[in-house]
Amino acid sequence: MIKAGCCGFPVKREIYYNHFSVVEIQQTFYQLPQAQTGRRWREEAPSDFEFTMKAWQLITHEPSSPTYRRLSIGIPEAQKRHYGFFKNTEEVDLAWTKTVEFALALGVKKIIFQSPKSFDPKGDHIRNLKIFFQRIERHFFTLIWEPRGPWPEKEVLGLCEELAIIPCLDPFKGSLFKGDLLYLRLHGRTGYHSRYTDEELWALWKRVKSYPEVYLMFNNVHMMEDAIRIQEFQKRREES
Repeated sequence: MIKAGCCGFPVKREIYYNHFSVVEIQQTFYQLPQAQTGRRWREEAPSDFEFTMKAWQLITHEPSSPTYRRLSIGIPEAQKRHYGFFKNTEEVDLAWTKTVEFALALGVKKIIFQSPKSFDPKGDHIRNLKIFFQRIERHFFTLIWEPRGPWPEKEVLGLCEELAIIPCLDPFKGSLFKGDLLYLRLHGRTGYHSRYTDEELWALWKRVKSYPEVYLMFNNVHMMEDAIRIQEFQKRREES
């Protein structure tokens, strides 16, 4: 099973539902909506439509991140050091509780934790990561980690195996994770404003088509066009 979709809605939701069977919600990273909003989105979508979502940035990013500009709640200066980087604090625990609350309302099964480039592979960061995923209540969620810093692929894969989480790595920069679930976030070969070529998408599709479950989530300016094009490869296979 290969599912292609977008990170966020590039068009109105009712139009998006006509093209795709999955979306990754981005709004939950910046500021969690109310649970009633999640229930409304779930009710308005087709019954077989799938939502995935990013975990709240209060878990993964420190308040010095520019992404906090889109946070609607104020954080007292004295408490800022308690947020982000998977820290073992009440504030991060509460952010996870709130993330779970919205995920349950939306009917999410997969939650993505995107850590920033500043969360590099040093001792206290690795320790935080391990403690966080070992202590939290996972419910029934599949947890996915996308490291954006200079993490060696081997170290990421080792940590994910140890912590029973799914790695999300750039398929154009290394090997693919060996497992039943492959979740890829595609940010553009040369950056957010780039478009994937047909050759690049075809090469990617051939690499992933043998996996039992694949998510190809596009997060570039041309996300909808690229996701539709890679779906065409699947249609050709089914018709051949």
